[in-house]
Amino acid sequence: MSSLADQPSLVLASASPRRRELLSLLGVRFEVVVADVDERVRPGEAPAAYVERLAREKAAAVATRRPGARVLAADTAVCLGTELFGKPDDPAHAARMLRRLSGNAHTVLTGVAVAGGRAVARVVETTVRFRALTEGEIAWYVATGEGADKAGAYAVQGIGGLWVRSVEGSPSNVIGLPLAETAELLAEAGLSLPWSGP
Repeated sequence: MSSLADQPSLVLASASPRRRELLSLLGVRFEVVVADVDERVRPGEAPAAYVERLAREKAAAVATRRPGARVLAADTAVCLGTELFGKPDDPAHAARMLRRLSGNAHTVLTGVAVAGGRAVARVVETTVRFRALTEGEIAWYVATGEGADKAGAYAVQGIGGLWVRSVEGSPSNVIGLPLAETAELLAEAGLSLPWSGP
């Protein structure tokens, strides 16, 4: 049985493999503990407030189970105007989302929060512009299944990158974890990073 001293001082409160991969790029040891929170949007809740609240709630929920650790959580949503696009419910829903995004610029918002010690949070915004998609392209892409578990029903780092004309802002934010801002928040929360020195 490992002691508390053997456990990583950082916990990622997310089941997302993309977030695990991105966080590993910062060169810090961490463990994964999935948070269980209600992800429904509250009446009248603005998109930025929604992703920040969820990130804070996920981090706080896991922090109670890992005393002494810093807990990092994030939540990402795609927005077209004020309309929130989460993960699609089924292939038909995914196709409807892609039709709405086709030929338009949309916003990717990620709330990032750290709990345990000093609680800090931030919302990062990136603008993504899609080219116009044909019905055939949408049907083909939905059939690949790539976007089934992604906000907005696409993955910019995968086949979905075929539809992207431009990205303005953090590219890693579109994947689910804005790296520059995450590193800043972790340092602000008191976590020692590999480049921080002794």
